[in-house]
Amino acid sequence: MPILTTQENTDKSVSTEEGGKTAVQLRSVTKTYTNGYDALLDVSIEIKQGEFLFITGPSGSGKSTLLKLLYGEELPTQGEVIVDEFNVAALRGDRLSSLRRRIGIVFQDYKLIPQRTVAENVTFVLQAQGFTRKEIQRRLEPTLKLVGLLSKADRFPDQLSGGEQQRVSIARAIVGTPPLLLADEPTGNLDPDNSWQVMQILQKLNSFGATVIVTTHDEQLVRRCNQPVVQVRNGRLYRK
Repeated sequence: MPILTTQENTDKSVSTEEGGKTAVQLRSVTKTYTNGYDALLDVSIEIKQGEFLFITGPSGSGKSTLLKLLYGEELPTQGEVIVDEFNVAALRGDRLSSLRRRIGIVFQDYKLIPQRTVAENVTFVLQAQGFTRKEIQRRLEPTLKLVGLLSKADRFPDQLSGGEQQRVSIARAIVGTPPLLLADEPTGNLDPDNSWQVMQILQKLNSFGATVIVTTHDEQLVRRCNQPVVQVRNGRLYRK
């Protein structure tokens, strides 16, 4: 279970089992935007490799900001963000790109390329990274099978339902077998049945060893999954 320390509960932080490599750590992180808005305030949390964590909270509470800090789209105003033992803020150019290749990201709005098929959307990043055609094909089939879309490899995004498009997004995020998977409101545009299907896939990936961090405002889905949860409230993290 992740270790969480906030200003209010410094003396009663949640313990975790001893051992295990740290996948993600925030050390006294504050993120203040140029307009003076404090998205995060003195946040400290440690997540071990192979753990699953929900981050909940209302829209605008800082959930997405926290994930953006993990893959370097945002930088902390204060504190350190450590991913895979690297200080993200200190990485530039190829070193930051190398770290990002070890992180799969799933977005609420899918971010698929309309003119490319399911297979092409999933393998686009592998092609950009210089994988051979043989290696790309070796990875593609089992990935599409995992998300239940092998029979729709040649379809285009507008020929798919919203749930199917999100599963393509998941396939694209995991085809490179990243050890860390970040999902930002992955069920925000989906009905309950498709939302549950997406969460089952994420939990299966976690069972294979991936560290999974999911932001959501769907409290019912969180309860159904029965995984560790923290809440962002007024810029701070609280154990639920």
